[in-house]
Amino acid sequence: MAKATAHPDHKLISSEDVQGTEVYGAEDDSIGEIDHLLIEKVSGRVAYAVMSFGGFLGLAHSHYPVPWSALTYDTGLGGFRTGITEAQLRDAPAFSDDSWNDRDWEQRTHEHYGARTYWGA
Repeated sequence: MAKATAHPDHKLISSEDVQGTEVYGAEDDSIGEIDHLLIEKVSGRVAYAVMSFGGFLGLAHSHYPVPWSALTYDTGLGGFRTGITEAQLRDAPAFSDDSWNDRDWEQRTHEHYGARTYWGA
């Protein structure tokens, strides 16, 4: 378990403490954990949480970038909650190492998950 709950009264959290934090689905089932975060260099905004699903849903590979805005911290669970469904993960826009430089991919990904973008309205 990550240290995300080590200081539950703090409003800020270290990225070290986010790594490894459990992510829960709609039924309070753990669906994976946060492997690492992707932060926009200029603004400092967290853009994506790269999640590790470890075989969840029989997905072909285990790491998926999920818009940070698709996650909310749940103090009762001591982890992040998401409404992302199995179908959304399976049908997510294809990701490659070049995707980080492709605003079209980012737009499609945020729309796919119904998440607000990190770069503006």
